[in-house]
Amino acid sequence: METENSKAPIPNRIIRLAELMALVGLTSRSAVNRAIREAEFPPPIRLTKRAVGWRLAEVMAWIDSRPHVR
Repeated sequence: METENSKAPIPNRIIRLAELMALVGLTSRSAVNRAIREAEFPPPIRLTKRAVGWRLAEVMAWIDSRPHVR
């Protein structure tokens, strides 16, 4: 049984843009790029010449670092 303070480990996998936007609530590629440019968001990693992705663990850490509004 997990307690409230313990968290399951985040899988070490790469997510692509569509999954990233669904996770963080950004609605467009330009919003993602703006957040990266302003150093508010983890930068992508290059997968191939034309493809990038984000490390899920870094994205989840960024989400956890955001202030929570109730």
